[in-house]
Amino acid sequence: MRLLILSLFCVFWSACIAQEKQHTSYVDLHYFKGNIALHNNDILHLIQGHPEGVILGWNRKTYGFSAWEQRYNYPDYGLSLAYQNLKNNVLGNVISAYAHYNFYFFKRKLMFRIGQGLAYTNHPYDKVDNFRNNAFGSHVMSSTYALLNYKKERVFHNFGFQVGLALLHYSNANVKAPNTSINSVTLNLGIIYHLDEDEPEYQYTLPDDDRRYTQPVKYNMVFRSGINESDIVGSGQFPFYVISGYADKRVNRKSALQLGADVFFSNFLKELIYYRAVAFPEEDVSGDEDFKRVGIFAGHELFVNKISFVTQLGYYLYYPFDFEGRSYFRLGLKRYFNKSWFGAISLKSHGAKAEAVEFGIGIRI
Repeated sequence: MRLLILSLFCVFWSACIAQEKQHTSYVDLHYFKGNIALHNNDILHLIQGHPEGVILGWNRKTYGFSAWEQRYNYPDYGLSLAYQNLKNNVLGNVISAYAHYNFYFFKRKLMFRIGQGLAYTNHPYDKVDNFRNNAFGSHVMSSTYALLNYKKERVFHNFGFQVGLALLHYSNANVKAPNTSINSVTLNLGIIYHLDEDEPEYQYTLPDDDRRYTQPVKYNMVFRSGINESDIVGSGQFPFYVISGYADKRVNRKSALQLGADVFFSNFLKELIYYRAVAFPEEDVSGDEDFKRVGIFAGHELFVNKISFVTQLGYYLYYPFDFEGRSYFRLGLKRYFNKSWFGAISLKSHGAKAEAVEFGIGIRI
């Protein structure tokens, strides 16, 4: 998990030094308060009070000196830190760190921020001291947060404000059980302070035919791995391996469509199959079922500079043991090192039930 935040930090640091001071920076501070969303009845006993916290962000503004900045309406990117009191002694408090993007709409009055990073809880599950915490199975978790805010800059000198909705999600993606996860839906109010007095002019240099873009079909091979555990607490953490092959076709400069297949070698299923065969003899599990699975998927890739966002929806064709259903989806980030090689971090899930965080390396030719 530490590799996740290190990789994201390197991505954004390399982007920062490449801008040659054609940018400005600002900081923002948000206070948020709201409720824990009931996405699973197993967390009913954990919903108490109204969780609150703060988010501190550093942001770098873009002005279109690179073509991708103009294509995405001059987004910001940056780093943020958050603290949340979940108003429950069982859940404790959470601190988290993220890399984030800010995207703008409606003449830059509406801002959407998406951040991905790591979180640390001071009170995870413990079979003796904290057995009621079925949401967090480990101290370190992955975390995603989003803001949807009305934003007004430089209302008074370098100060501005923003107000809107915030969503915070914490989960260790079954790296260690239990992992019911927590989602907080909140209102937020923030202040902005610009660190620079003057700003460059926005650039409008894209040709009229910039959206016209053709590229032949590309072929991808990806190897992914990590560790995870079944929902049976104490069943043990095991490595998994995923081999994926797919074709993609760029339909414009921003988007590509994908079609391919995955082969999953999920070792935690070996232990789960054995456990189910022994503990539940009334079920139709012999213990000899194959732990491997094969799926096909269709997907979409959104290209933002050297980073891309991947969404894939899959279906298992080879499915000898029933685990969370035959459909799955994958959400992830890719970072291109050159025109062919890339690194990937993704979350594989069945509906709202995460199975694994995958770390991968791949080639696109």
